[in-house]
Parts: sequence; structure tokens; C-alpha cells
Amino acid sequence: MKHSLLIDRLRAWLTGLPQLLLLLLLAAAYWLNQQVQPLPLIPDSSKRHDPDFIVSEVVATTLNEQGKPRFVVAAKKMLHYPDNDSTYLEAPKLTSFDPDHPPIHTYANNGIVSGNGEEIFLRDDVRVVRTASATQSEMTFTTTYLHVIPDSGLAETDQPVTMIDGRNIVHAVGMKFDNKARIVKLLAQIKSEYVPEKN
Repeated sequence: MKHSLLIDRLRAWLTGLPQLLLLLLLAAAYWLNQQVQPLPLIPDSSKRHDPDFIVSEVVATTLNEQGKPRFVVAAKKMLHYPDNDSTYLEAPKLTSFDPDHPPIHTYANNGIVSGNGEEIFLRDDVRVVRTASATQSEMTFTTTYLHVIPDSGLAETDQPVTMIDGRNIVHAVGMKFDNKARIVKLLAQIKSEYVPEKN
């Protein structure tokens, strides 16, 4: 009797053994699958061209050795992009001051400041205005693009430019402007006209 009971138990155990082994095998496969799964990807925002800060109605002033304004950059909106360390300016206005000359104002629809802050690239409806003085009339330049290097007092474009100085209107392609030396160099296809005063 004991012998047959033992055999019955052994048979029951052996019959359930494949199912137990199958369950153990499934559990091991699940555990192994979890171990080899790649880690979830964390988005790298440094690869995207998204601003990390936005400032409205910004004004930045650079002072000279005497503590007086030398260069002022103002904009309706400023956005900084960390991926290339550039700064976008909406409706920028640049003003350059020189104690011996009238100020020069530069306007554009938008602009980009390089990562090191040494260069400014202005685009769309760019206008440079040299304020009139007692000895000089107001002078205006209009173009679609202007590359400005504030520390050197240089500005240049390879695009068509129109210069208006009093009654003189000059059209050209390309211009180099040295604010420190007060020299304007028109580069190519120069056409000039004089508008007489109306009686």
C-alpha cells in the first residue's frame, strides 16, 4: 500500500514536472528579455535648434574708457540658441557713438549675433542713418543685408545698396563702411543721380 502510494505521488510529481520546467523557462526568458532591453532614450536638446531663453524689449550698452555709451544694441525680442551659441534679434537697432562725430543708427527687421558676440548679421530692410551735424547733412544707406563688426567699427555688404546724402542718390552693389575712419567705399555698378530742389 505504501509502495503504491509512493508510486502514485511520484507519477503525479513527474507529470507536473514538465509544466514546472516550462514555467521556470518562461520566467527565465522574461527576466533575460528585461536585462537586454536598451535604456530609454533621453532627448538631447543640444542637437535641436530651440531657444533656451527669450527676452523682450532688450537694450545692451557697451561703454568706452570714460564710462560713456560707445555702442548700444536694442531689440524688440532676443532669443538665444545653445546649439550654436547664437542670438537672434527681432527688429534690432544698433547705435554707434563717437564723441567727435554724430551718432550712426542701424535698423533691420532681424539679425543674428555670433556666439562670441563679435559679429552681427542684419537682414531684411536694413537701414543705416548717419545723423546730420552742423557741417553735414543726414546720410542714409539701405540694403537687404549688412555684416557689422562693432569693435572694429566696420560694416559691409555684397548686396545692392542705395546711399542718399542730401540731394545725391547713389546706387551700387556692395559697400564697405569704416565708421572710425568715416570712409564709405562703394564696390561695383555705381550709378549716381542728383535730385534738384523743386521751385
